[in-house]
Amino acid sequence: MKTDANNINQFYDKAYDWIIDKGPSVILGMVILFLGLWLIKLLGKWVQGGMHRKDVNPSLRPFLTSLMLITLRILLVLTVMQIIGIQLTFLTVLIGGIGVAAGLALSGTLQNFASGVLILLLKPFVVGDNIIAQGQEGTVTSIQIFYTIVKTFDNRTVVIPNSKLSNEVIINISREGIRRLDIEIKFSYGIDYEKVVSIFNKTVDEFSSCLKTPERRIGVSALEDSGYRANINIWVNAHGFTDTKLSFLEVLMKNLKLGGIKLPGMPE
Repeated sequence: MKTDANNINQFYDKAYDWIIDKGPSVILGMVILFLGLWLIKLLGKWVQGGMHRKDVNPSLRPFLTSLMLITLRILLVLTVMQIIGIQLTFLTVLIGGIGVAAGLALSGTLQNFASGVLILLLKPFVVGDNIIAQGQEGTVTSIQIFYTIVKTFDNRTVVIPNSKLSNEVIINISREGIRRLDIEIKFSYGIDYEKVVSIFNKTVDEFSSCLKTPERRIGVSALEDSGYRANINIWVNAHGFTDTKLSFLEVLMKNLKLGGIKLPGMPE
């Protein structure tokens, strides 16, 4: 009986010593844990409101918020474990090794992911823009975290990894809203230049898709042995540029014929 009593006393003594030694750290750790979780929750709401005010892409908001909250919670738990006195040496090495292995295995995917985040934040292009990238020209129909989908003007769907779009040149041909249409035609020296200018102006005035501003520009772009080249620059809406160009050239060709001007290669 005395042995049992001694064992119980030793247990109580060790428990008492542990409470005296570790109790304050455990209590402090729990207080920091609950306080930290509360502050992280408030920070998440504040960040969501800030991203809404800054007009951050809606598809990116929940992901960035979740990533931030998870990271902060992991750091909070690790901090609390350090305060309580739990050794993290082995856990740190294990997490580091797993991180390195995952990084090597997913390097391309992570690069696409980071590029997708940058594209959604910096907005070099948005859904609906016409762009030229990776030798493809078309309309952006979707911007995902890992890739962007472009629908070409001949109705092909092109999926481009975001890393290709963030590291190379992108030409946004519709962002400014208008584009300049440049047309150059060669005439023989026997054709009166003033008559050519008159037909050019008449065509622009009659063509409703030509914008009044910026103003048109007409002039001689080159003098050659067999004739001169006349150039006309007009401004049109960026969207539908190709259709506008085709229609304008058709009207211009008809007006030149009606004006009695023969183009090179045109039969007598």
